[in-house]
This record gives sequence, structure tokens and C-alpha cells, in this order.
Amino acid sequence: MRPAIAGPLSRERTEVENRVKQHREARGWSQGELARRLGVSRQTVNAVETDKYDPSLPLALRMARLFGVSVPELFIDHWEPEA
Repeated sequence: MRPAIAGPLSRERTEVENRVKQHREARGWSQGELARRLGVSRQTVNAVETDKYDPSLPLALRMARLFGVSVPELFIDHWEPEA
């Protein structure tokens, strides 16, 4: 798992739960099939699924649209603002 990234809005590190692999496997698609549908390489799909690469906003939106979910459902951020 990659190290969490500290953002400008928080002093604490946050982790994002990535559900791309769950959605892909639920449809019976290989990484190559998902890559073809998204117009990216299989290596990109693998890097997203293994938390080695954060997808761009346009790619995250395409993934969410393809799976019929929202971006926050696909990439769950457990960050909470400080009170």
C-alpha cells in the first residue's frame, strides 16, 4: 500500500479506499478489458488498482460513469475535517 498523502487542508495523512478492482471483477472484466473501455493502458489500470497511481479527475469520472457509481463511491476518502 502506498503511503498516505498529507493534503493542504489537513495536517494529518489520509488514505483513500479504492474500489476499482471490486467493480471490475464484479463485471467479470480483466484489467485489459477495463483499460480498453477507458482508453488507457492495462498498466494504468493496474497502477490505479494497486494504489501506485492516483487517476486524473477525468479518468476517475470515466471510471465512475462506466461502473454506474459516483467518484466518492469508487474512491472513498476517510479524511475528516478538524473541528
